[in-house]
Amino acid sequence: MSFTSITFIFYFLPAFLFVYLAVSHTYARNLVLLLASLSFYAWGEFRYGWFLLLSIAVNYALGRLIETRQGRKRAVVLWMGIGLNLAGLAAFKYVAFTNFLFRVGDPLLQFLGMPAVALKLLPPLGISFFTFKAISYLVDVHRKDVPAERDLLVFATYVAMFPQILAGPIARYADCHGEMKTRKVKLSTFRLGAECFVIGLAQKMLIANTLAAPVNAAFSAAAPELTTSLAWIGAVCYTLQIYFDFAGYTNMAIGLGHMMGFKFPPNFNYPYAAQSITEFWQRWHITLSTWLRDYLWFPLGANRKGTIRTTANLLLVFGICGIWHGAAYTFLVWGLFHGLLLAAERAGFLSLLSRFGRPLRTAYAVTMVMIGWVLFRADSLSAAGTFLSAMAGLNPAWSGGAAPPRLSPLRFLSPDAVLALTFGVLFAFPWSVESLWRKMGVRDPRLPLVLRVASAPALLIIFVVALMAIAAGSHNPFLYFRF
Repeated sequence: MSFTSITFIFYFLPAFLFVYLAVSHTYARNLVLLLASLSFYAWGEFRYGWFLLLSIAVNYALGRLIETRQGRKRAVVLWMGIGLNLAGLAAFKYVAFTNFLFRVGDPLLQFLGMPAVALKLLPPLGISFFTFKAISYLVDVHRKDVPAERDLLVFATYVAMFPQILAGPIARYADCHGEMKTRKVKLSTFRLGAECFVIGLAQKMLIANTLAAPVNAAFSAAAPELTTSLAWIGAVCYTLQIYFDFAGYTNMAIGLGHMMGFKFPPNFNYPYAAQSITEFWQRWHITLSTWLRDYLWFPLGANRKGTIRTTANLLLVFGICGIWHGAAYTFLVWGLFHGLLLAAERAGFLSLLSRFGRPLRTAYAVTMVMIGWVLFRADSLSAAGTFLSAMAGLNPAWSGGAAPPRLSPLRFLSPDAVLALTFGVLFAFPWSVESLWRKMGVRDPRLPLVLRVASAPALLIIFVVALMAIAAGSHNPFLYFRF
């Protein structure tokens, strides 16, 4: 089930909120939330529901076991827990080679008159996110940052909570265990949650989904047809598509959390306004980058053991970050590319960069991120190389005297896509209507109240338009569901 489906918005969510708010005791609300979360997960991934339940049971038991052990035994249980979680993640998520073996064996089976093996091992939805939540819980219990949870209902609710389970944000138990035991839903926070949900819905449906058409056209174009303008259109549109798709999901999840009395951590802070790749990772997918920092970067020694070791640590961390997204060379190279940029900035490039003005620093950061997104989106490294060459006006398909095709960029941009692209660029940066008005000389003290009152009908209109887009469209899963 998707947050952007008619089923969720008009049936599941209203029914859940009605029952959830009808009960006042936190224990009862946890039970309602757990049952709703399991139903939500089973709707889209029924065959792997057992794996989620197994993960909950195993990590609950391991947390209790870690707390009762001391010294070396405590560490052994921790590493056993981390190993089991990573083994489950690897077994389901990185099975491309297994699928390949079955495809190779199909001709032999057919030759022998036997049916082909129609096995497709696909990873359970959200496996990366609930696995990382479980690992952070075990490590925090080992570090005594949080006591092991004794109430199985509370722990199961934390792991399976439906707003976060499919694509984050990765909320650590240490940050929300108090709310798991006692929380209240206020009218002000419920209203804030509804606003966040509508904004996220609009980001997904009106910007990200609309930009999907030019992105698909660019990245699926045959090499001879990939002009420089088309390549840049595809790169810019994908840069905005992946941001508003993922930020849209995050805002919807955070909004749902507010409606239930939770305060989920922020996951984005205008990443394309960054002035370096270092700052970009402080603004992009914040819960993942801080997770990698606290549970991988710091244990490896961070930058405390010299330049060579720091560079190696960065490449390892971001190589793992790339592989976390999927077992493909494109993801690995994307991660290593960011690791190299971060190493270069730490080695002195960041100091050199500081001599330039803010616009140039932002242009550098966005350009590097865009190059990375081409690697991330391309089907293969060779396709990424062709795409980047086309962006530079050096498409190898034009060698030998062949001239690039004369295609108008407008052929790939519908009026809706142009509008989405315009609003995408506008909303990707931290503009403030209030600050802009004040720069123009408008200093009315009633301005914040006027903007607040005006936002309600504006959000209602946006909500209706987004619902119309849902009704008119087809299945529209979030991009990060596949990771």
